[in-house]
Amino acid sequence: MERNWLVEIRNIKEYTQEQVADLCEIKRPYYTMIETGKRRPSVDVAKKIAIVLGFEWIIFFAIDSNDSLHENEHSAG
Repeated sequence: MERNWLVEIRNIKEYTQEQVADLCEIKRPYYTMIETGKRRPSVDVAKKIAIVLGFEWIIFFAIDSNDSLHENEHSAG
């Protein structure tokens, strides 16, 4: 399942995948797989991405890590 919410946040911040990967000290292909839903990040990587992009890292580990969950999280805060 593609993580459209993650792509949207990255685009709002005007970062490329390469920039996010560099800031998180991971390889760009790994970050791309996280965005496309082919890989789930480790807790450490999830925390790094969340810090760089400004969201709660636990969203990666929610049962339904989808757009509606992310929207609900932001509308509550």
